[in-house]
Amino acid sequence: MSRNEGWVSVGIDHDTAQFAVQAIGRWWQKMGSKRYAGARALMITADGGGSNGSRCRLWKVALQSLAQRLGLPIHVCHFPPGTSKWNKIEHRMFSHITQNWRGRPLVSHEVIINLIANTTTREGLTIQAELDRGKYPTGIKITDTELAQLNLKRDGFHGDWNYTVLPAKKKT
Repeated sequence: MSRNEGWVSVGIDHDTAQFAVQAIGRWWQKMGSKRYAGARALMITADGGGSNGSRCRLWKVALQSLAQRLGLPIHVCHFPPGTSKWNKIEHRMFSHITQNWRGRPLVSHEVIINLIANTTTREGLTIQAELDRGKYPTGIKITDTELAQLNLKRDGFHGDWNYTVLPAKKKT
């Protein structure tokens, strides 16, 4: 928020945990790694439910893969159920995005991307947007065994909502 900029991935398939994590990875690749070159970890705030919810096993498995790929721990703090309105970043961006495209027909992906990417405010908010043409199947089940293999460290306070996904342990 302090940089007054944002990122939006527009998907054409399903809103799954894999899509959500892919969006984070794209943000890191396109914006985050340049702006936070010395970062030693990522911090994500997420809603309590949905594709990136605190009980979504696929979300945690996908984050494990991202943490491994980036070589960075990923700290996750979920908003308690029913409090997604507390997500200041989301509300800061999407209120302006919807104002920007109000009354305009969303006739193609290109129009949607351009309207989002051309959203600005007097305070200097800028948004980058990209179309994600990836396929994200639904119904993927994660077993207890797969979940137990994650390198996940639960926080002492509400470890079900606050945890760190660490890059996978190296096999010896």
